Amino acid sequence: MLHDFLKDYLPIILFLIIALTLSLAFIMINFILSPKNPDPEKLSAYECGFEPFEDSRMEFDVRFYLVAILFIIFDLEIAFLFPWAISLGNIGLFGFCSMMIFLFILTVGFVYEWKKGALDWE
Repeated sequence: MLHDFLKDYLPIILFLIIALTLSLAFIMINFILSPKNPDPEKLSAYECGFEPFEDSRMEFDVRFYLVAILFIIFDLEIAFLFPWAISLGNIGLFGFCSMMIFLFILTVGFVYEWKKGALDWE
């Protein structure tokens, strides 16, 4: 039983051991050989192009959230396009028409957001 297990999973176990060893080696080499000359600019926090906030309760522009939501929507659209493109030969005309309706609805939403000014920066 153990012999069969090792016979089937030994390449995977070796691959994981080698990957872990190389990853740790690269991290250690980078830690050892990297220059260590921090200055105040490098040590300052970076927040979306703004100066670091003093207070966490300051107003934050809602357009960042709108752009993030748009990114998620269109990222999911791409996630749906890959399996659709692969199985297009099997699903036929109905699958093609369904995806075109889906893309049309997303395009209308994108144009609406664009016209409302969600993507305009001042």
